[in-house]
Amino acid sequence: MEIVAGDIGGTNARFALATIENGRVTHLGDPVTLPTSAHASLPLAWAAFAQRIGRPLPRAAGIAVAAPIRGDTLKLTNNSWLIRPATLADEIGVDELVLINDFGAVGHAVAHAGPEDFLHIAGPDRPLPTEGVISIVGPGTGLGVASLLRRGGRQFVIETEGGHGDYAPLDPLEEAVLARLRAQHRRVSTERVVAGPGLAAIHAAIAAIEGQPVPPREDKDLWTAAIEGSDPLAAAALDRFCLALGSVAGDIALVQGANAVVIAGGVGARLARHLPRSGFADRFVAKGRYQEMMAAMPIRLITHPQPGLLGAAVAFGERDKGA
Repeated sequence: MEIVAGDIGGTNARFALATIENGRVTHLGDPVTLPTSAHASLPLAWAAFAQRIGRPLPRAAGIAVAAPIRGDTLKLTNNSWLIRPATLADEIGVDELVLINDFGAVGHAVAHAGPEDFLHIAGPDRPLPTEGVISIVGPGTGLGVASLLRRGGRQFVIETEGGHGDYAPLDPLEEAVLARLRAQHRRVSTERVVAGPGLAAIHAAIAAIEGQPVPPREDKDLWTAAIEGSDPLAAAALDRFCLALGSVAGDIALVQGANAVVIAGGVGARLARHLPRSGFADRFVAKGRYQEMMAAMPIRLITHPQPGLLGAAVAFGERDKGA
């Protein structure tokens, strides 16, 4: 069975054709990435994908969206599109449709992916456990959080909005970052700091402390300069970002009762080489009386190029398998 897999985020909408056999994804085609700012709605982006493919699309789809799948209208967290689940199938011309939260999809991708799709980041260098809870933390445009429960040979994906918990600073610099963000927002959630746009907030706080001006700069350019190390202030901000990510990932693992962690998200992928040599691991394990327990958790990064698309297809296959 051929379906369309979709992954609708705050910045991009991605689509690909996928093949399902006996409830499992056996093939995921090359993705087509469309900026959400270039299209006014999901149906219009769908039509643009169909035009790009150049042939009629399958009449079945698994679509991941960056919003809780609840209520009559889905309002994406970092995207102006509105999605109405009751009418979406008719709007895009499909007979079967599975809608799933974007990080629920990443959870399905973690459950489906093989050992070759993961990179060791910190903790014991061993495969993900076959029993217990795996926390999934993904900085991207926002901060995605999910968990994967493995029990008795079965796997259960639990979607959350954990990235919207309150941000907790741990030192004076992080308090300065929080103060700057509080001047801009009524409430400062974790994803204001530990997600793509958070690097700019950290960078601005460091610049203020150093008494240096902060010229206007696109987030993408700032991330490039930080990762390349071509700008000392940006590089310092990146080091602090990794510290904050370590703290948050550790908190999430504690809250979820995890025995392993997977890092995902677009920002996570960009940090594949940087995280292992940053202060991420030190902050992750720095949980007082639970430091020994935290140090025993393997932390891996999913390297599959399109976990959202893969997970959306897997979710469709799971529904199809259970039908």
